[in-house]
Amino acid sequence: MYEHSSHWGGGGPHPTAPLFVLSHRPAPEISEKQRLVTTGIEDAIAAARAAAGDKDVGLMGGGLVTEALMAGLVDEVILHQVPVLLGGGRSFFQEFPKHVGLRLLEAVPASGVTHLHHEVIR
Repeated sequence: MYEHSSHWGGGGPHPTAPLFVLSHRPAPEISEKQRLVTTGIEDAIAAARAAAGDKDVGLMGGGLVTEALMAGLVDEVILHQVPVLLGGGRSFFQEFPKHVGLRLLEAVPASGVTHLHHEVIR
């Protein structure tokens, strides 16, 4: 996600929130507003939670979210469903080795999108 977003111009998608970039390789274009974590998903989320204090931590990118779900580190999933059926492309989530149960908390229809808020069932 980070690479496909042109590195968010040295900031992040949410300008006031710190951005933690999880990578298994060097990120030479990282800025002082971004923090590189190379030691795994658990360390990246722990660092983000420490920085967030009592605020929520958001994850972006299907591979990252899949990895965090499999590690049991995700409490909620918010999906924004656009009514278009694609004939090809890349899947957002990677293949899950087991089922991940979700319980719908809220569905908000809007113009051209439905926002779906789920709780992860453990």
